[in-house]
Amino acid sequence: MKIIDGIAFDSYWKNIAVRNEEEALEAAVKEIIAAVRAGGDDAVRRFAARFDKSSPEQFEVSPSVVKKSLDSLRANDPELTAALELAADHISRFSLKQKEQFFDFEYEMDDGLVTGQRVIPVERAAIYVPAGRFPLISTALMGLIPAFSAGVRELILASPPLEDGLPDRRIMAAAAIAGEIAGASPGGKAVLPETAGKSRLRVFALGGAQAVAALALGTETVPMVDVIAGPGNKYVAAAKRMLFGEVGIDFVAGPTDVLVIAGEGNGGARAVDLIAADMLAQAEHDPDARARALVPNRDMAEQIAGAVERRLAALPSEVARSSLDSGGLIIVYENREEAIRIANTIAPEHLELQTARAGEWTPALKNYGSLFIGGLSAEVLGDYSAGINHTLPTSGSARFSGGLSVRHFLKTLTTLRCAGGAGFEKSRRAAECIAAAEGLVFHAESARSRAL
Repeated sequence: MKIIDGIAFDSYWKNIAVRNEEEALEAAVKEIIAAVRAGGDDAVRRFAARFDKSSPEQFEVSPSVVKKSLDSLRANDPELTAALELAADHISRFSLKQKEQFFDFEYEMDDGLVTGQRVIPVERAAIYVPAGRFPLISTALMGLIPAFSAGVRELILASPPLEDGLPDRRIMAAAAIAGEIAGASPGGKAVLPETAGKSRLRVFALGGAQAVAALALGTETVPMVDVIAGPGNKYVAAAKRMLFGEVGIDFVAGPTDVLVIAGEGNGGARAVDLIAADMLAQAEHDPDARARALVPNRDMAEQIAGAVERRLAALPSEVARSSLDSGGLIIVYENREEAIRIANTIAPEHLELQTARAGEWTPALKNYGSLFIGGLSAEVLGDYSAGINHTLPTSGSARFSGGLSVRHFLKTLTTLRCAGGAGFEKSRRAAECIAAAEGLVFHAESARSRAL
């Protein structure tokens, strides 16, 4: 793990190799998309046989199998069941509070000129849940519940098939919990409490770029969706990027990352150990994960590095070691202004603020996926159980994007309602004038024909 001074940060940051998609990856994903577009289910099965642990004949999982997965989890692991149900409750409450911020309105711009908006959900959305190195059970909750809260009529959970031709049963159980809290049983229909529509949950054994292609384009048995959300490997991310425009997406996810800011007077062995713990929690995701810290002095930097080594010695992890060796970074900043500038430049997915008087820092921190304030606010709580979403912008995209929320499943539709009046006439004349200036004579004529 590297330690640098803040003054050297800009040079270090500019020299980091940009991870462009390899040509082979681009070609492979283009081949998959083209094959699924032309061959539908047969193509999906061929790619599943090549890349997944099995290639099921039927992609959709029976509702009874999904229900049995939840029943089995409740019988055999009540502690995990209770944890997932608590997390689901928190995610639902937070998502519904977010939904309250999107509302319909009409606004009388001027006499006879009434503008407005309607906020409505998309009809069908898919949540992709990876199951590679780690089955992301929690991602089922994080993706499905905001979509249910938005009022989406049909939700599809897609996750790669295991050897038995089914997705990980804990992922299916989590999907069933998400459906229960929204009032939507797997395969069934129920009135959602926050909408006048109905919602249906369906589970599909689909993985990889072929899953994204099938969901975006539709096949004989896989319905075409309006939005695909959720994380995945580089093939999934590339497929989402290539198909954006034919389908809506949340964003293109890259390697996960965290930045922890420590402040003067907020040190001590416990603070150092907590920072080390959180850096390792991020590093264990995969070798490309990035764990970074901003600290006020080199002594703390070296203490954190030592605490990381002690924890790795106690719980060895080749993945975390590889991540820290290739991209682990501790930056020693000179003052708060420098620390904030560096943090905003990195634009981390997760930003932890472990400083005294955090309120003096937060207004200037602009670029992050989620902010975790105070030593007790571990990023892992946001990952799982606190209620905020863990699907967040990565690779610096927090400069222009936020995390997954109900808004990704909502459309804001504008309306215009005109009646005779002075305000309408002024707007009509302005439209006629602008259209004429642009040389669009029939636009101008359309406005002119409505003269009062």
